[in-house]
Amino acid sequence: MRIVLAFIGALFFNTASFAQNDLAGLSQQANTFLPVEEAYPLNVDVTDGNIRLLWTIADGYYLYKHRFKFALTDQQGDIALDLYLPPGLAKQDEFFGDVEVYYSFADVQLTPQREFTQAQLMVTSQGCADAGLCYPPQRQVFNISGALNTAEQPAAGPADNANVDWTAVLMAMGFALLGGVILNAMPCVFPILSLKVLSFAQGDSQQHHRHAWWYLTGVVTSFLVVAAVLIALQRAGSMMGWGFQLQSTGFVLGLAFLFTAMALSLSGVTHFGAGLMNMGNQLAGGGGSRGSFFTGVLAVVVASPCTAPFMGTALGFALGQPPVIALTVFTALGVGMALPMVLLSYSARVRGLLPKPGAWMETFKQLMAFPLYITVVWLLWVAGRQSGIDTVAAALAGLVLMALALSVYGPSPWRKLIALACVLAALALATVRGDAGRDVAVIPDGTQPWSEKALAELVAEGKPVFVDVTADWCITCLANERAVLKTDAGLAAFEAAGVVYMIADWTDYDPAIGAFVKSHGRHGIPLYVMYPANGGDPFLLPQLLTRSLLLEALERASL
Repeated sequence: MRIVLAFIGALFFNTASFAQNDLAGLSQQANTFLPVEEAYPLNVDVTDGNIRLLWTIADGYYLYKHRFKFALTDQQGDIALDLYLPPGLAKQDEFFGDVEVYYSFADVQLTPQREFTQAQLMVTSQGCADAGLCYPPQRQVFNISGALNTAEQPAAGPADNANVDWTAVLMAMGFALLGGVILNAMPCVFPILSLKVLSFAQGDSQQHHRHAWWYLTGVVTSFLVVAAVLIALQRAGSMMGWGFQLQSTGFVLGLAFLFTAMALSLSGVTHFGAGLMNMGNQLAGGGGSRGSFFTGVLAVVVASPCTAPFMGTALGFALGQPPVIALTVFTALGVGMALPMVLLSYSARVRGLLPKPGAWMETFKQLMAFPLYITVVWLLWVAGRQSGIDTVAAALAGLVLMALALSVYGPSPWRKLIALACVLAALALATVRGDAGRDVAVIPDGTQPWSEKALAELVAEGKPVFVDVTADWCITCLANERAVLKTDAGLAAFEAAGVVYMIADWTDYDPAIGAFVKSHGRHGIPLYVMYPANGGDPFLLPQLLTRSLLLEALERASL
């Protein structure tokens, strides 16, 4: 059953109208990070012309040695500085590679190469928290006197104006662009686009171009909205991440209700009227420029749990940067996702290969309803795994009432009243939660559940460990498990290599797993981390696995 659900679950999509309350609930559960000025308070002291900078670093936070930058300027111009940075602790970083970092404190000495009376010192630093949050570069400006043993700090320039590593930004944009293109082939997205692609079989070129650009606008706009929300949550100290709204049972059930309504419409049971419900019908049928725009919106929403290769790295980088940089990377992601559709609209040869319009399109429309029905089954399965069988039973009763409401709805006041009563009853049933939820995740033989303590103990013992961060709502995770990880051959390979296979199940919200994910620079799953034997530096595996990739990683870890 699980393997079937792994494939049919690829058809689901999200809608923001059901997300607001559940996102707020998850945000309240999230850990709170210190403001940057409290995590890394800095004291500047000038003695005998020498400048001492002392950062008192909060527990669980650290500063990068190589990200320090200093500039001293007076009326005569720049003042050269001799710099002393004490040795730091070695660390393997997701983005910077092998680096040195400072915990507890950082004591930096600056010696100006000429005398000065009054000067301005600009200090740039960047740090992260062990729990996963990385702050943007922080720029602080101090007015200092060469004769006094004090330094005065005026209002610091915003971190967003700090020096930016544009090489890293361009690389992240390239990864985001490529990840966006790959998203079109992911099973979460492809079914949503099929009806829109078929619409290119009719109409003139100018119409195709217009619809494609409206689709691109919808995709890019949606990515920017999602990015803005995530950035706001990250800066507020939240552990929210890409696609994790599916950890909320209420959100999952909201999708099940919406999918059922759309499927009934495609089946011809009912036809939505004007307004909001008609918009959903246009999304499926792709009618008009507005339909093209909202098809782009839908494509982005359904892509949230399908983190494509390269996309995870780009998102991790973007969400640790100033907002302007982050939004730029997300724009590249949206352009990459919309690019194939735009190119198709300009290729008459490819459009000529599409089947001609006819009565078959109505049959195709009705057939497309059945993947939606099956998707509802998958969504109810996820909800049941989260909150128990009673929740599923109540939701099924609610879906029956919603189907009745759509069937009886009509111009008669009595029909409208009956439909409204059914809808209200259905929504009430959707709020029912069972007493038994997901108490214990199903852990296959040959694996063990992840915990921070258990992982630390195994690593301290020098054992190689593979950590699989997964969730029932993550389609890519389920595909990798069924094709590579949890096959007989895969589990035998772990045993033969002596590598401990740990599963961190994130179907339900767990801040400890969230911190683990973010500590590796990721904001989405799947996440695969291999800890080599004898305390070697951990390394990440790609998000799409093959048997050969797994065998190579196991061999590398067990050496």
